[in-house]
Amino acid sequence: MNKSARRYNSDAMTALSGWQNFYVIMGSSAGALIGLQFVTMTLIAQIPMTRDGAQAGSAFGTPNVIHFGTVLLLSGIACAPWDAVSPVAVLWGVIGVIGAGYTALIFRRMRTQTAYQPEFEDWLCHVVLPFIAYLMLAVLAWVTISHLRGALFGIAGVALLLLFTGIHNAWDAVTYHVYVRKPTHQESQPRGAPTKSVFTAKDAKDAEET
Repeated sequence: MNKSARRYNSDAMTALSGWQNFYVIMGSSAGALIGLQFVTMTLIAQIPMTRDGAQAGSAFGTPNVIHFGTVLLLSGIACAPWDAVSPVAVLWGVIGVIGAGYTALIFRRMRTQTAYQPEFEDWLCHVVLPFIAYLMLAVLAWVTISHLRGALFGIAGVALLLLFTGIHNAWDAVTYHVYVRKPTHQESQPRGAPTKSVFTAKDAKDAEET
């Protein structure tokens, strides 16, 4: 490695290290939100689930954990002790491409599920914004070498977009279960009747595959 390359890598890693506090906060937030998703699922598990509901869960619930996990992964990558910025850029690009592909899968699941009719806000926050975020991540990874400072700000914006989109979507899912599904279930149950789920583990596996 020549002197100019070593100088560039040194300057690049110095610039990246300046973002460590930001990514520590982002990673901690994403990790806490992932934990809250598990807690929320435990609290609403008493509501009986049907196959249609499981398909809706794979379209509207699982992606939130993926987005939070992506922010956590980006934070871990940014805080790792790299010797050069190029491996970081490659990882960012791979995550962006995979994320864009996963967003296309979310689009398919939202169209095929029948438990809930998505509105404009649902398409915007579950498909459009995440796709833009992952696409930006892939593009910014490509230009990191030539425009490092701008790319770092852009990737920080991607992390924020995924985090806040996930928060919005998770809140929507919780309020739907609390204000729509739970009252509907209570009204349909005879007084004093035990709660019984009609959803099985096989149904969950089938829903994730569709």
